[in-house]
Amino acid sequence: MMSTANPLPHLRKIYRHNVETLRSSPLAELSGSLGDLGTLLPLMTALVITRSISLPATLLFTGAANVLTGVAFGIPLPVQPMKAIAAVAIARKFTLEENAAAGIVVAAFVGFFSVTGLLNWANRVTPVPVVKGIQVGAGLSLCLSAGSKMLAPLSWTGPWWGDNLLWAIAAVFLLLFTFAFPKLPYALVVFAVGILLSILSPTNISSNPTVTSIPIVRPSGHDFWKATTTASLGQLPLTLLNSIIAASALASDLLPSPPYPTAPTVTELGISVAVINLVACWFGGMPACHGSGGLAGQYRFGARSGSSIIILGSFKFLLGMVALFYADPIIDVLSGMPKSLLGVLVLAAGIELAKVGETVNTDARDLRILDRNNPWDGKSLKDLDDIEKRERWMVMLVTIATLLAFKNDAVGFIAGFVWSWGFKSARRVVEWKERRQGRAFWRSFAHRPEEGTGLLSHEESDRVA
Repeated sequence: MMSTANPLPHLRKIYRHNVETLRSSPLAELSGSLGDLGTLLPLMTALVITRSISLPATLLFTGAANVLTGVAFGIPLPVQPMKAIAAVAIARKFTLEENAAAGIVVAAFVGFFSVTGLLNWANRVTPVPVVKGIQVGAGLSLCLSAGSKMLAPLSWTGPWWGDNLLWAIAAVFLLLFTFAFPKLPYALVVFAVGILLSILSPTNISSNPTVTSIPIVRPSGHDFWKATTTASLGQLPLTLLNSIIAASALASDLLPSPPYPTAPTVTELGISVAVINLVACWFGGMPACHGSGGLAGQYRFGARSGSSIIILGSFKFLLGMVALFYADPIIDVLSGMPKSLLGVLVLAAGIELAKVGETVNTDARDLRILDRNNPWDGKSLKDLDDIEKRERWMVMLVTIATLLAFKNDAVGFIAGFVWSWGFKSARRVVEWKERRQGRAFWRSFAHRPEEGTGLLSHEESDRVA
């Protein structure tokens, strides 16, 4: 965690880590920086087309957020769309004011929970199997989204020759090829091919004008009310659970320190999300947050330091400058990215996120035995009996199943938390009954010397004496 008294030593350590990682694996960092594009591009493009956000403002502010996040945390932490807000905004064709109001409301709540310590408290009391369940559920949700919305509508020959199931199969085979050659910059190759195919695509949407300036947005009271009741309340638990608590836990799992910088705390991530949106949304920027899915995707494709998202942020910032004058051609290219390639990117990121559930009973952070003088060495873990393992697995499974069934992180969280509480309560009841039975047994044992128990009554003891 960054020292509030003197952050310079911490920032120097992060700077060295970023530079050394970039020098040793430049292609991996560049490829990893593109690991979250499968989530970013479709939602950002749709929001621009419905005129719910400004493309230049979104690219400039999220690009700057990428750079600052990479400098401050030193890990490939994404800056991605708030999915629940984006879904509602696209479906209801939110105005700039309504979309900005939705992001501002979520940011205000997240900022309040962060500075008051409520977010840190929630992280402490949330059972790790529930957090794992949120992560696995989010990963499987990405896989389902990739299959149903991107890959399923494709045919063997359409919608056009540059976007069909054949391209998806080719992308999958290339992904399998990376198992033997992990240094292959997979996401970079797929992105380059996708851009080339997009340029050759026959589709064109430039006839639909977009917001090409950086406006100053002034939401009204009605805008705040509509945004809060339709979008913000659905986004808030998703941001708190998946974008902050689960992202912090995943960073600790994927990038344990050393050699990586210390994983950001939930308070640091919460403040980061709040600042990004309380600045960008007033200028038409897209409501954005961090996310465990984006982190898993960027890690899967090679990113290991903040240099990856600094590269991405710099590119987005430059593209935002260009978008001030040529927004429509940029939207044409981004919207023309083949769904076959984006779907495989999202699918791989979802699998990478979902697989963290395998460590719920073997390498979870609540099982690590820490010492003030000796940090965790990667081997000192708490032993669990078979009953504890089954209970932790069931809590994670209930969280996953409920999250997927209701398509709601908050419902999954509540179900997993209640299930965990039920197991703990049952265990305490059993322990209480065993203690009570034990006391009753010894009382009856002590009052039955005549039955050959080996104990003498007071009269017999006096007589022997």
